[in-house]
Amino acid sequence: MKLCIDHADTDEIRRICAVYPIDGVSTNPSILAKSGRPPYEVLKEIRSIIGPEGELFVQAVSPDAEGAVAEAKRILAETGDRTLVKIPCTPEGFRAMKLLRAEGIRFIGTAVYTAMQGFLAAKCGAEYVAPYVNRIDNLGLDGVKVAKDIHDAITRNGLDSGLLAASFKNSQQVLELVKYGVKAVTVSPDVIDGFVKNAEISSAVDRFVRDFEGLCGEGKTMLDC
Repeated sequence: MKLCIDHADTDEIRRICAVYPIDGVSTNPSILAKSGRPPYEVLKEIRSIIGPEGELFVQAVSPDAEGAVAEAKRILAETGDRTLVKIPCTPEGFRAMKLLRAEGIRFIGTAVYTAMQGFLAAKCGAEYVAPYVNRIDNLGLDGVKVAKDIHDAITRNGLDSGLLAASFKNSQQVLELVKYGVKAVTVSPDVIDGFVKNAEISSAVDRFVRDFEGLCGEGKTMLDC
C-alpha cells in the first residue's frame, strides 16, 4: 500500500517525508488555495521534495471535459509525467476521463461519495479512485465501508485500478483500509503524526533511557560505554 500526504504546505511535507516512508503527495484546489501561493510554484516545490519518482496528484478545475484535458496537459508539462490528474466523478468528468485515456494520460477519479462513482471511474480507466472517507461519514453513512465496497467492485471485476482513499479524521480509519489491502491512502500530516503518537510509547522510551543512564551515567549512549 502506498502512503501519500494530503497537503500543500511544503514545510510540513518536508518534515513528514524526512520521517515516514512517503510515496507521494495529493493536492486539490482547496488545499492549494490555503497555501496562498501561485499553484505551479507550490507544485514544482513539492515535486522537488518528493523527487521525479514520487507520485503527485493535481486536480483539474475546468467543469467541461475539453477544458479538463487541456489542464491535464499543462499540469504534466509543469510537474512531470509521474503526476496524475484528478478528475471529479461527474458525468462531464467521466467524459474527460475517456478522452484522457485515449491520449494515454494518467488520471484519478476524485470527489467520490458512492461505490457506483468509484466503479464507473475505474471502468473509464482511472488508475486510482479517491473516496472521501470522513466526508461520507459526515453524511451519516459508513465511509470505510463505502471504500471497501469500491475496492471489492474494482478487484472482483478485474479492473486495473485501485483506491487512493482520502479524507481521514483518525488513524483507525486508515488502519481499517490498510488491513483491507487498498492500493493507497492520502493522509493529512496531523493524522500521520497520530499513527505513532501515544503516551505509552513515549513513556516506554523514556524509561529505557533512564535505566541506561542509571547504568552508564547521564547523557550516555551505547557510543560511550
